[in-house]
Amino acid sequence: MGILCDDMVIIRPSEKEGEPRVVTVNCPDKTGLGCDLCRIILSFGLNIVRVDVSTDGKWCYIVFWVVGKSTTRWSLLQHRLLEACPSCSSASGFSFFQLQPPKPPEVFLLKFCCYDRKGLLHDVTEVLCELELAIKKVKVSTTPDGKVMDLFFITDARALLHTKKRQEDTHNHLKTVLGDAMISCDITMVGPEITACSQTPPALLPSTITREIFGSKIEDAPPSGSPQISSNISITMDNSLSPAHTLVQIVCHDHKGLLYDIMRTLKDYNIQISYGRLTTKPKRNCEVDLFIMQADGKKVVDPNKQNALCSRLQMELLRPLRVAVVSRGPDTELLVANPVELSGKGRPLVFFDITHALKMLNVCIFSAEIGRHIVGDREWEVYRILLDDGDGVSVPRNKIEEGVWKMLMGWE
Repeated sequence: MGILCDDMVIIRPSEKEGEPRVVTVNCPDKTGLGCDLCRIILSFGLNIVRVDVSTDGKWCYIVFWVVGKSTTRWSLLQHRLLEACPSCSSASGFSFFQLQPPKPPEVFLLKFCCYDRKGLLHDVTEVLCELELAIKKVKVSTTPDGKVMDLFFITDARALLHTKKRQEDTHNHLKTVLGDAMISCDITMVGPEITACSQTPPALLPSTITREIFGSKIEDAPPSGSPQISSNISITMDNSLSPAHTLVQIVCHDHKGLLYDIMRTLKDYNIQISYGRLTTKPKRNCEVDLFIMQADGKKVVDPNKQNALCSRLQMELLRPLRVAVVSRGPDTELLVANPVELSGKGRPLVFFDITHALKMLNVCIFSAEIGRHIVGDREWEVYRILLDDGDGVSVPRNKIEEGVWKMLMGWE
């Protein structure tokens, strides 16, 4: 007897106020499924405080303990998690439902003009996130007369933005937030030539900006005294405790998206998890035990492969993103780099967190751009934000870097 679609993902309410909710996923397995589920949970702004994973390679059973907000849309989360689950037919002969391969999402251009004010870009980004409109590229500029022209290339998780009702709903949500400051707002589907341009291979990042964000090497540690230093990270690998699996043990400081950072690294290395457990301890400490094997079903016994995997995990947990604040003559530019998975997907809510941090610091944005670039052998999503010091109130650059970093890490 099979499992019905609705039973694939079950979200149980917390027994007491303030306690985590339990999200259970019981579905066919695939390499990288844990990463996909963690990305979805992160995109809803939830914090994973505990997880248990078990799989036989064909069917998996995952339990997440998550802490949400009063505004969390749990039914929508369940729906998005169900979409990420493979179909039953991939693991057995029966099928109660069949998911069609997803089509590439249609890209739309959201163009609006309004009068500038502090926190404007974050308020707009918050509306788009609530409406499940993902920002692919953005071009924001401020005119000398105090107006802002924003160009957002977006996709719709609900695949309804081509309809008049969905466009009017988006317009009304933006109007509610911006009020009389909004001058015009227009949503159009971009042509195939623009879509093709947006899907072209990422360009190399200029060497000057590469050095400013990454230092001389991508693996460089942040400078001494930088806020971008996590607590000591311990990563060990052991092949003596299981006849079929390599045990990876991680002890580190917790941060927002920690499990996602681990899962995306393993996914990029084509590593399969057979059993895993994550627990958070007092003072934000976190312990992770993972029994893993390679795609060929064998342990990770090659010392070179072990060192490569441990080094990558160490780097991803120490600095999952890169943040730098640099001088541009009399101006100040904020640079943030977000690693992109081999699948082409990036970390969610990065632009939301950046604009939120700047709003909290009372720092205005003069212009902003998002683009994808190649640095070394990896693809990165790079955010370039020119800050506005025109009102004479200047926030120290180290405070801006610290504020943005803490917001991205969930330490605010």
